[in-house]
Amino acid sequence: MPMMCGGTSESKPATDEVQQICNKVKPKAEEHAAKTFAVFAAKEFKTQVVAGTNYFIKVHVGGDEYLHLRVHKPLPHENKPVSLHSVQTNKTQHDEIVYF
Repeated sequence: MPMMCGGTSESKPATDEVQQICNKVKPKAEEHAAKTFAVFAAKEFKTQVVAGTNYFIKVHVGGDEYLHLRVHKPLPHENKPVSLHSVQTNKTQHDEIVYF
């Protein structure tokens, strides 16, 4: 099924690339949540094609606690870093990733 511009993809298991994106935005996510995380492991993600790509990522941060991150990856020619758009805290392993 082709991805529609503007819609989100199906949820997929996290890849090395998604974990690297999480690693880049971890300090901002910690700042947003006002805590540091010993564990910061991407578990699954959805993407949205815009001018670049939005990643909606479920991240395990220890115990039963998860975050959902919205990260924007600009188009390659823009030569800009990935940026954390928003964070949802107090998530669980079973919470579905939804657009936010």
